Amino acid sequence: MSQHDGLKSAYELAMERFRKKDADAGVQHKPLTEAQRANIAEIRSFYQAKIAELEILHQGKLRGLMDPAERELLDEAYRRERERLANERDAKVEKARTAE
Repeated sequence: MSQHDGLKSAYELAMERFRKKDADAGVQHKPLTEAQRANIAEIRSFYQAKIAELEILHQGKLRGLMDPAERELLDEAYRRERERLANERDAKVEKARTAE
């Protein structure tokens, strides 16, 4: 009896459905090359550092503020900038995945 003949987990069943759905839609998955993996790792590392820097600067600015309204404005600006960086990172990672 092979490994695939027994009961399957919900995860395995879901992955089979996704693979079938992709196959029906004509989507083909190719493994990433080593260059693509290295590029993606570099992108993630760069943005992880940028987000950490943003966090440190944000915490430093918060320490000097007592006004709740100013803190709220600073928090909102921090959230927007963090989301912008995350979106930029995700777009670059996706571009690196599709690069030949």
